[in-house]
Amino acid sequence: MRHVIALDVGGTGMKAALVGADGTLLHEARRPTGRDRGPEAVVTSILGFAADLRAHGVAHLGEPAAAAGVAVPGIVDAARGVAVYAANLGWSDVPLRDLLSARLAGVPVALGHDVRTGGLAEGRLGAGKGADRFLFVPLGTGIAGAIGIGGAIEPGAHGSAGEIGHIVVRPGGPPCGCGQRGCLERLASASAVSAAWAEASGDPEADAADCAKAVESGDPRARKVWHDAVDALADGLLTALTLLDPRTLIIGGGLAEAGETLFTPLRAAVAARVVRFQTLPDIVPAALGDTAGCLGAGLLAWDLLDRTAAAPTHPADIDPPEVTT
Repeated sequence: MRHVIALDVGGTGMKAALVGADGTLLHEARRPTGRDRGPEAVVTSILGFAADLRAHGVAHLGEPAAAAGVAVPGIVDAARGVAVYAANLGWSDVPLRDLLSARLAGVPVALGHDVRTGGLAEGRLGAGKGADRFLFVPLGTGIAGAIGIGGAIEPGAHGSAGEIGHIVVRPGGPPCGCGQRGCLERLASASAVSAAWAEASGDPEADAADCAKAVESGDPRARKVWHDAVDALADGLLTALTLLDPRTLIIGGGLAEAGETLFTPLRAAVAARVVRFQTLPDIVPAALGDTAGCLGAGLLAWDLLDRTAAAPTHPADIDPPEVTT
């Protein structure tokens, strides 16, 4: 059965699947990245995992994968197939596409940014299905975004479109690793809420999920932490919708697991900020959960095969330029 390898590499673990042409997950597996052993060990783990997935396809599906799609965190040069930098994996300038293709007997490999790849899946298969323009924003350790236009994700001129976590929403606020102060992700990410609630509650082990539960039980300290985060998030999202005018705004990541504890006040806060010339988008939870990156990696692989099949393969297939006299 024809299939592709889909691999989603996270900070601590990897999710993978063999994906059929209709999007069916024919086989799923997970492994740790091994980042505690250093960046070279992470690359070795990825290559070994991909090789094992290929072998599984041969043994159980009757043929090797036709292509592979890989989603990785950090800065990604998708055109060159290079994982440029990822702080949580410790690597820089890894030619991952070429390394994987060589390990997989030369099949084509597509490399993508994890959030944009997850956004691709949410746009085609999940909460954004049918929307011509959407913005996918996962609220996790940090905050990033994927801009969906016509079924594809806009990478930007330099591969960094959608980094709304670094919109400054509170000038002079807490310092961010990017060098600015008051960035959205320092105030409204799941990790930011966890830190704020741990301090407010006096429990160093408390996290964002605990804060959401305390909000639901009426704890005034939790409500203050939650309100501040939602307020900052609404400011950041207003900037994004002003620039992008999305039809659908998809919120995912760990913070979205709070359900209506997040979405009810967030919808109200964004609506209160929208002015006459703006149109309020549908604000909806992501539908695919932690499978989005893996499903998106499969889409990258199938898209790559489609482009390869459509491209001319012989000089005779290319129409000569028209000559005028």
